[in-house]
Parts: sequence; C-alpha cells; structure tokens
Amino acid sequence: MISTTSSTAEMVTQGKVQISSPDNIEDKTSGRLGCCGWLLVFISMFFVLATFPFTIFTCLKIVQEYERAVIFRLGRISDKKAKGPGLFFVLPCTDTFVKVDLRTVSFDIPPQEILTKDSVTVSVDGVVYFRIYCPISAVANVSNAHSSTRMLAQTTLRNVLGTKNLAELLSDREGISHSMQEALDEATDSWGIKVERVEVKDVKLPLQLQRAMATEAEASREARAKVIAAEGEMKASRALKEASLVIAESPSALQLRYLQTLTHVAAEKNSTIIFPLPIDIMQHFINRK
Repeated sequence: MISTTSSTAEMVTQGKVQISSPDNIEDKTSGRLGCCGWLLVFISMFFVLATFPFTIFTCLKIVQEYERAVIFRLGRISDKKAKGPGLFFVLPCTDTFVKVDLRTVSFDIPPQEILTKDSVTVSVDGVVYFRIYCPISAVANVSNAHSSTRMLAQTTLRNVLGTKNLAELLSDREGISHSMQEALDEATDSWGIKVERVEVKDVKLPLQLQRAMATEAEASREARAKVIAAEGEMKASRALKEASLVIAESPSALQLRYLQTLTHVAAEKNSTIIFPLPIDIMQHFINRK
C-alpha cells in the first residue's frame, strides 16, 4: 500500500498523471449506441428484412453531385464522413439525415450605418461568397450556418470599417475586403465554412459631405490650373526674351516678322489691317528725293 502511494506521488511530481474530465469521457462514448441502441438497430434491420422488398424504397436515398448527407443514428452521427453523392442506405425509425449543399452561396450585406475613425457617418453595403467544405461541422456545430454567416458578416463589416478613416475607405477597398475575408474565414472555420470572397459594393456619403468634397476638389483643380497657367507664362516670357535677343542682332528680321504676321492675319479674315510701319523703311525714299 505504501509503495503504491509512493509511486503515485512520483507520477504526480513528474506530471505524468492524466485525470480524465467528464468532457473527455463523454467524447469517448459519444459514438457508442449502447445496448438499447443496438437492440433498436437490430429490430429495425429485422423489420427491413421482414418487409423486403417494400421497405427498400424507404431505405435507399439519393443525393446530388453537389450535395452531401449527414446521417444521425438514434441522434448520433453514425459516420465521421458524410455520405454522397449518389445512393446511400438508411434504416427506418432509427436513422435520419440532413442534406448539405456544397455549392458557393452569395448574399448581400444590408447597408450599414458606420462611424469611421475620423467621425464621419457613411452607409456601406457589400457581398459575400462562401461555401461549406465540412458538412458534419456545418450541421453539428451551428444551428443555421447560412443565417449565422450573414449576421457575422454584418458585424464584421462594422468592426473593420470602424478602424478606417474616410480616405482609406474610399481608396483602399481591396485591402478592406481582404481584411474582412480573413476575419470571416477565421470565425467560420469551426462551422465548416470557407469564405471565398468579400467585396464592398457601395459607399454612400451624406449630401452635405458630398457638396463639401466637390467644392474642395473644384478649388484644388482651379489652383492647379492657375499654377499651370503661371508656369506657361513664365516659359513664354523666357522664349520671347530669347527671340528679342535674336531679332536685335538683325534689324531686317523684325521687318520679316511683321510681314509674316500680316500674312497669317490676312489668311484668316479678309479685313483692313493697320500695323505700324517703321520710319527706317521710308528714310531710304526720302533721301532719294
């Protein structure tokens, strides 16, 4: 007796003692039907054999290629893997099954009134694409996988956008969608759901804010236009300065420029044109007289 106690004490000190909790005991016995359960199963099988082939129509079930069937036998999941696609066998009175659709499902997130990080109220909606990859988890771990995912998507949208300011919300939609997808995928993993894609559809701003942003954008465009016009005037003045230096080297170049300007003006509109005539041209005729 003393040796047993000492060995137990050594195991406790070394951390080797494993105490079975009630949850572990329940998990080990969750897949067992018990004597009464097996008795009911045998009675059901005997009833099927006794009434064959009439009961064959109630025992054989069909699921489509995109569906899986989770079978419950006396309220317990009979197999770790879902049945399907095609034919599968169930026992009457003891077996029930739930069909699960594995196709990708999409739903719209209703418009949510969200207060951004910089205290701006906006209305945002989106769309989510998801599919069920584990039918057993989708049936056993959550009561309604589709409805739960919809409600979780609404709260996730509000939580993610609440940490963004208005500029990030309008410019970084791809990053916001990626953050929402990661958050939803992590939360729904235990439900057997894979979130494939999340998109922000529309961001509605208050009317007063739209007017203020339009005024700001218009003022910014006008300021840029004035800067561009000033830069053009500066470049034009430099070009004129260089042209004046070139013309100053040859007086006849100025006269040729007068004639060229006259030609361009006369080609556009037929009208009387008055332009200054330099005295230098007339001086030659005065001297000849």
